[in-house]
Amino acid sequence: MKKMKILLAVFVFFGLFTHAQSDADTAWKIKSDVSLMFSQASFTNWAAGGENNITLNGFFNFYAGYIKGKSKWENILGLAYGQNKTGSRAFRKSEDKIDFLSNYGLKASDKWFYSVNFNFKSQFTEGYDYHADTMNKTKISNFLAPAYISLGIGMEYKPYEFMSFYLSPSTARWLIVNDQELADGGSFGVEPAKYSQFDSTGLPVIESKYQDGDKTKFEFGAYFRFMFVKDIIKNVNISTKLELFSDYLKDPQNIDINWDTMIKMQVNSWLAASVGMLMLYDHDTPVKDKDGNTGPRTQIKELLSIGVTYKIAN
Repeated sequence: MKKMKILLAVFVFFGLFTHAQSDADTAWKIKSDVSLMFSQASFTNWAAGGENNITLNGFFNFYAGYIKGKSKWENILGLAYGQNKTGSRAFRKSEDKIDFLSNYGLKASDKWFYSVNFNFKSQFTEGYDYHADTMNKTKISNFLAPAYISLGIGMEYKPYEFMSFYLSPSTARWLIVNDQELADGGSFGVEPAKYSQFDSTGLPVIESKYQDGDKTKFEFGAYFRFMFVKDIIKNVNISTKLELFSDYLKDPQNIDINWDTMIKMQVNSWLAASVGMLMLYDHDTPVKDKDGNTGPRTQIKELLSIGVTYKIAN
């Protein structure tokens, strides 16, 4: 819960910072919003049964764009963190995202730009797989584990201010797993540690490790991105970002997918509700299903919440 308070304080700080920036430098187009979303269910002597639960999520979205002559530079930062408590269990992470995009374009024609694209993705804190039949948990992610850094050159087509298509046939991507325990296990597709001894079940004997797992992995391939952000009706905004990546160096037929969609409904100047869905597919990230089978699978996360929001724009 202490981490939750710290991260919420970070969201508020960013909101105040961008407010100062929007007043100080009107040459930039700056927009941001901070949201604290809350949901709760409580049961007392409820014959049908149920467990008390509470969820608190914080979101910060920031946009800074500058256009001068033929040059265009856009920067988008999305931060999210949340925790959930059900029954007597301790708080568990329900949301965690760091996503920064920077795109510089040089106008080629009316709606086309030669573009350089930079993207960084990670998360704030550890993530765990909680075992249903025990109190044990297994760490499966951490800060900078994973993290993705990509840099590419390509073309952007922007038919409208609220819509863009970007295609890069030349994008370098670095996968970082900055947690040796996870790297040793080969998490997220890095090369795992090497061992000289194994027990009777086939698991490696830790003391026999003679080479650490790699903390980084390099990929080079083609990248496509579609973005759409628009008020579709009054007080209802939809934002969606679809990203596709194919690694030329290994199994280029396997396409990594990252599709993030959020619908925000503004009740009044402070109160808002949101519905979100994130869909991921990465052939190098094995996922264990309910039957214990492990392999690449489509990952889906959904979110429905209501709370307060504060917007800044110039």
